[in-house]
Amino acid sequence: MAIKQYKPTTPGRRGMSSQDFDQITTRKPLKSLIKTKKQNAGRNNTGRITVRHRGGGVKRHYRLVNHKLAPGTVATVEHIEYDPNRSARIARIKDQNGLYHYVIADTQMRQGHKITSGAEAPIESSNRLPLSHIPNGTTIYNIEISPGKGGQMARGAGTKAQLMAKEGDYAQVKLPSGEVRRFRVECMASIGTVGNVQHQNIKIGSAGRNRKKGIRPSVRGVVMNATDHPHGGGDGGSHGPGKPPRTPWGQLTLGHRTRRRKYSNKLIVKSRHEAKRKR
Repeated sequence: MAIKQYKPTTPGRRGMSSQDFDQITTRKPLKSLIKTKKQNAGRNNTGRITVRHRGGGVKRHYRLVNHKLAPGTVATVEHIEYDPNRSARIARIKDQNGLYHYVIADTQMRQGHKITSGAEAPIESSNRLPLSHIPNGTTIYNIEISPGKGGQMARGAGTKAQLMAKEGDYAQVKLPSGEVRRFRVECMASIGTVGNVQHQNIKIGSAGRNRKKGIRPSVRGVVMNATDHPHGGGDGGSHGPGKPPRTPWGQLTLGHRTRRRKYSNKLIVKSRHEAKRKR
């Protein structure tokens, strides 16, 4: 995939870039594998805004992607498609029983490419195997956290993880963040790298493109009134000398932990924050 540049005909077009859809083979999704997607504008089931700056955007259908291809499946890639709900491309595959599935497309998938799932599958790109049957040092993606649950990690465009070592019932995998984590060797993973590698280099360029994605403007607290934000009020944009930054609800934002994490770190071998601490 290449990045498409625009001529600076307007200030918004200057520096703007977009995706090149040369790898996409069809623009029409399979009706049986899509469903309607409701726009909630950042609101929960009671109507309260839980995520700010969300709303509007273009209408889109959700693609039913299969993240846990059944062992023994042998499928052929029929089309590479665009998915408006994720950064990666998706592949429409047809298995040996004539059933269609959507899977995340990697860099090697083309029309006619064969995909095999299961412990007996060859060690080739796009095939899906348990970690116990994948050689150390192999690049993998779409990794299961719990056996049989379906792939949950390394699914974004251009992401990849690396199988580092195996010891007993666990395998050590280096994730895209730099974290080294242990997984059960029964967990399934696909071999290769997620496609659409140049996605991270796209420049939005204009506010209108963000609005089409459903992202609304964000307003700084210092330009609000005192009744709307702790930073608001005053003359000249001041929000008080020596006052630490806060959220609109008064929570401290810099260096103050506000998340209550109740999970265990026993499966994390190396934290993704260690490299930052050494700098």
